[in-house]
Order: sequence, then structure tokens, then C-alpha cells
Amino acid sequence: QKTKQMAASEANCDVGLYGLAVMGQNFALNMASKGFKVAVSNRSPERIHVTVKRAEEEGKLPLEGHEDAAAFVNAIAKPRRIIMLVMAGKPVDDTIALLSQHMESGDVLVDGGNEWYPNTLRRSTELEPKGIMFVGMGISGGEEGARNGPSLMPGCSKEAFDLLEPILTKCAAQVDDGPCTTYCGPIGAGNYVKMVHNGIEYGDMQLIAEIYDILKIAGGLDNNALARTFTDWNKGELQSYLVEITATIFAKKDDQGEGFILDKILDQTGMKGTGRWTVQEAAEKSVSCATITAALDTRYLSARKEERVFAATKLDGPTEVPSVDKGQLLDDAKSALYAAKVCSYAQGMELIRAASNENKWDVNLGECARIWKGGCIIRAAFLDRIKNAYSKNPSLANLLVDPSFVSDLNSRHLAWRRIVTLAMACGIPCPALAASLNYLDSYRRARLPANLTQAQRDFFGGHSYKRIDKEGDFHTSWTDAHHDIGDVKQRQAGNV
Repeated sequence: QKTKQMAASEANCDVGLYGLAVMGQNFALNMASKGFKVAVSNRSPERIHVTVKRAEEEGKLPLEGHEDAAAFVNAIAKPRRIIMLVMAGKPVDDTIALLSQHMESGDVLVDGGNEWYPNTLRRSTELEPKGIMFVGMGISGGEEGARNGPSLMPGCSKEAFDLLEPILTKCAAQVDDGPCTTYCGPIGAGNYVKMVHNGIEYGDMQLIAEIYDILKIAGGLDNNALARTFTDWNKGELQSYLVEITATIFAKKDDQGEGFILDKILDQTGMKGTGRWTVQEAAEKSVSCATITAALDTRYLSARKEERVFAATKLDGPTEVPSVDKGQLLDDAKSALYAAKVCSYAQGMELIRAASNENKWDVNLGECARIWKGGCIIRAAFLDRIKNAYSKNPSLANLLVDPSFVSDLNSRHLAWRRIVTLAMACGIPCPALAASLNYLDSYRRARLPANLTQAQRDFFGGHSYKRIDKEGDFHTSWTDAHHDIGDVKQRQAGNV
């Protein structure tokens, strides 16, 4: 089918979208289905033809295709609003170079991919001399969300957001308190919020995987029982997209053989890099993201399949599974999963806050929770409570000390401990569940053994320490080999 080409003089499209892989196609059709006239283009013409054909088949939607970049840009009414959905890295730079030569001052160019936020800051600076307003916008929801309504996380100037807002608010997922989009903050903030969203997603998925492993090995649940369990859990406090699809995955039969497809999938987890970025940023900002870090480490270990197969023939572990009450196990597992998820979200929110404070972005954490309630991968019922917690107290030190979540954690921590203890006794790795519990236990301790660590630092490096009974900085000559180090404060230079 021939792609319709529009004369450059007819600039009557409301918005343009460049990059027509699955996400791009679906988001273009989403915008068209909301009444916006959409111009689309792509490096390879075939995808333009497919998108135009889909628009026709899905209700004669107002969408037209352009193979030529100049014609594509000129088809859009000024000030132009163009969204790119291409692979992160060099493809984004190449696409900016291709399109920006035809754009003008006052136009808006949006990168809707998962991008490392320093790259977004650089591109925004590079486009400033041309007067083109650059936007880094996280989009979550996968193929289905892009078509029917994703969560949209834009970071940009307020002027650029105002030009985009009519489109974003109509095309985002809609929940009880509005569209799942908001002004996240200046350039870079949107990418950062989306990066942390994906980090939380890593943690969430790993926690679910560990509960699955424990229920299967220690509880003896088969796939049908697991599907029923997760379907039931999805009706209550654990209601979420990931729990919902997990139930579906458990129940899916193998269409290429006997049994269930899940049991035929290789135990190696892929990744695109946003989880790694989240952990890197946590280290840079001195924020503990223990759950997310454990999830990332587990993906690294999963990739070492051959090594694990060999190690399984050499290293011993428990050979017997302790007897458990299945009903108690299910109740405990449900409580453990919920409590650990709270910790994962708490860590993510603290990381966003730290970056927001450092960069003066003024990100609204309550709004972050609100726009994640629909459309996105981590959408969950309890996000409404997270939103309420930060709305009531924007300066809340940590989600764990919100009164509502204090009650939840206090009533569930014993069940959580039983699950982690059982996993350890069975030799079942539960790094994210254990890391979350350790995060809770460390955060709730008024005094940690960090005094010993600091004493060791002072012993071998003269790094000094503070006392609990006196003001000031101190150093001890621990042995006869230690000498006076002079001005103690000088020893603190370089601390982070």
C-alpha cells in the first residue's frame, strides 16, 4: 500500500511521531484515536506503511505517513510538537540531527525512550542555540499501555510542557484522580523518575520471583496452585499489574509441547540498563536501594548459567525441606511480599528525592505515585496510599515511617521473618526479600554497629570519629604505634 504523502504547504497535523517500532506505532495510534491528527515517519519505509494501514483498519484514524524527513516535519502545525521513540544512545542523536535541521525556534522535540538523563541534559543544551525545546519523557506501560494509555513522565521547561499538556493528558492512562501524567520538573527530571520507576520494577519482579521459588520448593505448589494463589492475591492488598500477569503466566500451557510454558523458559534474565543506572545513581547519591541492588545482582548471576550448572555439582546445600503448614506458608508469603514491596518503593522514592534536592527539580513524590497508578508496569493498588502519604507530608523522611505503613509493617514483619528463615533453611536464595528485611531492620535501629566500623577507620587511617557523650571530632592512639595526627578535621577531607 502506497503511503500517503502530504504537500509541505499543508502543515495541519497536531503532532508528529518518529520511530515506528511497536511502542512508536501504538503511541501514534493512541494519539490519533484521541482526535489528534498525527504525522508519522521512520527510517525504514515498511513500518510507515504498516502504521498507516493499522490506522485505517482501526477506525480510519487521522494519521498520515511521510518517508521524507523534511516533509514529515513540515506536515506539523507550528509550533511543532514531535515525539521520537527510537533506541537510546546514538540513534537518538542521529534522529535529532535528521529532524532538527528542518525545525524552527519554538518547536518542541521529545525523546520518549529510556535514556540516561545526562544525555538528555546534553541534548537540551545543544538544541538551545536553535531555540528548539527538548523534552525527556519516560513512557511506561509496554505495548498495551502505549496504545490504550501509558504513564507519561515529562521533564522539560514549563513552556514546553504547556504545549504538550493537551496531548499528554488525553493520551495518558486515566485513573480516579486524573490522567497518569504530570509535570515532573525541569529537563532531566522525567528521565530520572522513569529510571527509578524501572528500578522499582526490577525489585518488584525479583520479589515475586523469590516468593514463587519458595512456594514451589518449600510449599510444593504446582503451576495451577500458583496461578490460583496469585489470582486470589490480586483481589486484595497485592492487587497490581505484575501480580496479575504472573497469575496468567503460571496458567499458560506450552503451545509447542506438554506442560506449562514457564517450565520451559531458560532461567536467564535480560535487561536494558535502567536498573543498573538506578543502582549507580543510588551509590552517587548515597541512598540505600538495597532491594533494587539485590534484584540487579540476581540478574547478573542468572546470566552465568554454565557456571551455575557446574557449581551445582560441586557445592552442597540443604537436602531436606522442613515440614510446613501450607496455609500458614501462603499467609506468610503474602505478608512478606507486601512488606518487601513497600521497602522497594520507599527506596525508589528516597532516590528521586535526593536527585530532586541536588538538582533543584522540585519533584512531587505524591504526584509520582499518582501517575504510576495506571498504565505503567508497576501500577498497584497501594500506590494510592503512597500518594496520600506524601500528599499529607511532603517532607516525610521515609515511607516506612508514614503512620499507615508503620501499622502494615509492624503487623507483618514476623511473617516476613519466617519466610526468609524458611528460605535460608531450604537453601533457596531470597536476596531481595532478605535485603528488604535488612533495610527495614537497619532503618528501625536507633543504634547500629557502625561505631565499630568507624573505630576501625580511625585505627588504620586516622579518619577520626564523633562521640555520643561529647561534641566534636576525636582520634584515639589505639596502640603505641599510633601518633598524634594533628588537626582532626583535616582527616575528614574527601568524605562523601
